[in-house]
Amino acid sequence: MSAESSRPARAEASSARPRGVSRIFFLALAVLFLAIGLVGVFVPVLPTVPFMLLAAWAAGRSSPRLQRWIEGHPRFGPPLRAWREHGAVPRRAKWAATVAMLVSGTGLLVFVGNVWAAATVAIMVVVLAWLWRRPELP
Repeated sequence: MSAESSRPARAEASSARPRGVSRIFFLALAVLFLAIGLVGVFVPVLPTVPFMLLAAWAAGRSSPRLQRWIEGHPRFGPPLRAWREHGAVPRRAKWAATVAMLVSGTGLLVFVGNVWAAATVAIMVVVLAWLWRRPELP
């Protein structure tokens, strides 16, 4: 394949990436989600991987370099790649989410105990049912 035949593909890929204000907006989102995800490393009830997924998505629309860094990171990269390639969630993450939601839901029902707490717990149950139906990597 010659260099000229690959030029239109590169031009299409670069034209799909937002420019100007949109690019700055997506970059700001990527940095915000990355920061929240990093806080989630230290705060047990704040999930890390969903925010890293959002950060990688936003970085893909604004900064390929940041996207490569996030997806290539030794700690954050493997779960991101597992999700992107297979829609897979590790069993350990499923159990961590289950325990966190059980503790949070119990606390809500005991200390708040109103209809909003019950609705929140119902949403948690639906999310857990969805989560446990996700495939796991062998």
